[in-house]
Amino acid sequence: MSTDQSAELRDPAFQAYALLRTVFTVAPILFGLDKFFNLMTDWTSYLAPWINDIVPGTATTAMEIVGVIEVAAGLLVAVAPRIGAYVVALWLAGIIVNLLTLPGYYDVALRDFGLLVAALALGRLAQARTAAVTRRTTVGIR
Repeated sequence: MSTDQSAELRDPAFQAYALLRTVFTVAPILFGLDKFFNLMTDWTSYLAPWINDIVPGTATTAMEIVGVIEVAAGLLVAVAPRIGAYVVALWLAGIIVNLLTLPGYYDVALRDFGLLVAALALGRLAQARTAAVTRRTTVGIR
């Protein structure tokens, strides 16, 4: 391991970036896959009736579509966190709107707001990391 890599691993900002990137890769993929199996919960109970009315098919079909989007968002965070973080933040905003229009889920909406803020933090950290890597690469070329 190079000295640069060792220093990066000790950097609290890099550690925060790595933690957030890992969580926002793994969690959406796992939650998305579970939309097909309902092992954690009955996901259709989280779907507001007005959204169910505008989405074609059944609530189960709607949640399977949600699952595909969540898996894609998690994969995007894995390969391009600078973009994927903002996609996840937007997705969480949509989930929050859905939950705020569904009585009894305000606590989950508040939790998802915290996740939205964390996704935005990941986006900023990913941008900073990209800039730092670019600077190191540019300096190393000279």
